[in-house]
Amino acid sequence: MSEFRIHHDVNELLSQLHVRGGDGAEVYIDLLQKNRTPYVTTTVSAHSAKVKIVECSKTPEDFLRKYDELKSKNVRNLDPLVYLLSKLSEDKETLQCLQQNAKERSEASGNVTSSTSTTFAIPQTSTKMSMQELEELRKKLGNVTASSNVPQSAEVTRKMLRDRHNKKNPTQPNPVFPNWVYDRPALIGDFITGATPAGDPAVAVGTMPLPAQEQALVDDLLFVLIGVDGRDITAQPVLGRQNRSFIVDPSLDMSIKELVNRILPVASYYSTITRFTEEKSSFEYGQVNHALTAAMRTLMKEYLILVTQLEHLHRQGMLSLQKLWFYIQPTMRTMEILASIASSVDKGDCMGGSTLSLLHDRTFNYTGDSQAQELCLYLTKAASVPYFEILEKWIYRGIIKDPYSEFMVEEHELQKEKIQEDYNDKYWDQRYTIVQHRIPSFLQKMADKILSTGKTHHTVRIRFVQVTLLVHPDHGQCNSQCFL
Repeated sequence: MSEFRIHHDVNELLSQLHVRGGDGAEVYIDLLQKNRTPYVTTTVSAHSAKVKIVECSKTPEDFLRKYDELKSKNVRNLDPLVYLLSKLSEDKETLQCLQQNAKERSEASGNVTSSTSTTFAIPQTSTKMSMQELEELRKKLGNVTASSNVPQSAEVTRKMLRDRHNKKNPTQPNPVFPNWVYDRPALIGDFITGATPAGDPAVAVGTMPLPAQEQALVDDLLFVLIGVDGRDITAQPVLGRQNRSFIVDPSLDMSIKELVNRILPVASYYSTITRFTEEKSSFEYGQVNHALTAAMRTLMKEYLILVTQLEHLHRQGMLSLQKLWFYIQPTMRTMEILASIASSVDKGDCMGGSTLSLLHDRTFNYTGDSQAQELCLYLTKAASVPYFEILEKWIYRGIIKDPYSEFMVEEHELQKEKIQEDYNDKYWDQRYTIVQHRIPSFLQKMADKILSTGKTHHTVRIRFVQVTLLVHPDHGQCNSQCFL
């Protein structure tokens, strides 16, 4: 951590705690710089820190639930923060200071609330609804749920991302797919829930002989593995970001049903990956997610080829349920990893550098599992290509071409009227800034150097254009276009 960042973090902490007077920020900054020790995140240290906080907490269930939620979103520096909180819980003097500070802040906020309550009156609103209004609302909600196979949270997130980008870059708004892309669920390779089966069975599958039951279930599984409902296996609707579940005919023989339930997780993984690739291919999710979904589509083509080969064996009468389970096992691990990555990126709303950080951490965590590590490394390399193209232009030319706001360095438009009078670095400090959550974890230590290098090349390029305009005023327009 650089000295400037320590200054910023200490001042921000003191302002958040409303600490005024005392020794000042410089004393704490000197203590931090003298007593810095690297913290190595391990499973043992994180677990022991969680145990200490749970023992001191009045609501341990809420803490563990929040920790698991943040862990699933791949929040950076979560374990070091938990370790710091565990150390604070052991220091009684610090705890008393924080409790006193919290008490003073609550009293101050209470005074503000009481003073404002005498000025403004909150109007009373009625929350009762008539039965007719309630029935109309129920019908509208049912129509919205049944008409779209895309989760409502995904639609809201997509609109928020698009509006935020269009507000920031009004000259380059995000392209928008036509409505029929979302209104036609058959265009998505996922299950169309509520569709009518191809044909109703004349008799229940459980009344058939065991060889006939097995062949019927093999036929159903080959459909379910590519996102199509079977006759005796049907997919359930997905609410939000849940995993897909299935209903199997209860009249099946127990041995066949047990084997079918072992294979069905592959179909659930396929559904998760397909929904992820369809959603994250939209423009507003950025080039890194586009590259990641493209790499996943390449792997899914190999998966579909496998299912096609299994169908060919089935048509030749050479595929039993046990053979299907044998052939699908190597693919199950790959599909599980892809679905896990898709769920983590989706839960954390990751874009750009945060997506690369998640992929890098997954690759590091799979040390010891060569197949899983190779798969995550392939996805990381593919997703890093657009990010490193932006990084290359910034380092070598001082240009930021970031249409979807994914890069770690952000450019701000500032007024330069007083730049001739104010001889300081405030303009260049504020013109380009680092956005912490966009920094990939493997570039965290180089972030300051990347920022200063790009600034230097940007300044050199501007100076070169100015000199060119002075020396060759007739060709200035051509030269400025070439170098800008």
